Amino acid sequence: MRDLKIPQQRHPEKAHRPDNAQPKKPDWIRVRAPGGQGYADTRKIMREHNLVTVCEEAGCPNVGECWSQGHATMMIMGDICTRGCTFCNIATGRPDTLDVFEPGRVADAVQKLGLNHVVITSVDRDDLEDGGADHFAQTIRAIRHRSPGTTIEILTPDFLKCAPSVLETVVAAKPDVFNHNLETVPGLYPSVRPGARYFHSLRLLQRVKELDPSIFTKSGIMVGLGEGRQQVMQVMEDMRAADVDFLTIGQYLQPTPKHHAVDRFVTPEEFAGYEKAAYGKGFLMVSATPLTRSSYHAGDDFARLRAAREARLAKA
Repeated sequence: MRDLKIPQQRHPEKAHRPDNAQPKKPDWIRVRAPGGQGYADTRKIMREHNLVTVCEEAGCPNVGECWSQGHATMMIMGDICTRGCTFCNIATGRPDTLDVFEPGRVADAVQKLGLNHVVITSVDRDDLEDGGADHFAQTIRAIRHRSPGTTIEILTPDFLKCAPSVLETVVAAKPDVFNHNLETVPGLYPSVRPGARYFHSLRLLQRVKELDPSIFTKSGIMVGLGEGRQQVMQVMEDMRAADVDFLTIGQYLQPTPKHHAVDRFVTPEEFAGYEKAAYGKGFLMVSATPLTRSSYHAGDDFARLRAAREARLAKA
């Protein structure tokens, strides 16, 4: 796994954060180091096409497992974010101009990897008038052209500083899954996600369903940031009120001492309890484990998600 290229000057706000101790991870969090031929092949394709992956930039613990199967979550619009969320390890600063050839390179990589399902995400681009909505749409269309049988999942920013109409641009490109993570409970937004607004993100997900009910919606949160169980339950209720189909819950892992501290490691038994509660609230799909991430096992989960919708419609 390559070293993250994050010079200190690209993290000016992190330099002023106090150090937080990084507690030892419990046994259920530990994973094997990445390696093997499948991992090497995926890495080679990413390098050949000059593509950024959130797997590397965010230090995902599942990169070895996913890449060994050819599954990489591609991050478009560069590797520098205009936000400074305290949980995130992606570089913060002034992004480069958009690369107009990137959608084609992403589509080429998807074709070479032979993916049945692909996840495309991005940094926040508050510097762009449309927040990168058209770039998302172009990427979706390029993948559809090269790999018409591939289902497409997008994990988008919140488009907070854009006109409401930009969301229509993305939805019109018809991704199969529209994912936007709430990340945490609303009470922790000022310290964890200071540049975002909880109810704006919730409304974004609801609006996708209003624009195109056929698109699956998905959202996720991290636990272990300092939230309480009842706060998590309320987030579930809020998501279901916005007609979110798929919920992911995973353990927050602190990237560096300059990031938000881990409050605690949530046990596998507690995750199982969250999963049971979420299904009881009506989600079509739930993934709640310590190592769950937005795109972890996304292809298999999409197949289960589609089957769950068909079963529910048949029952109705």
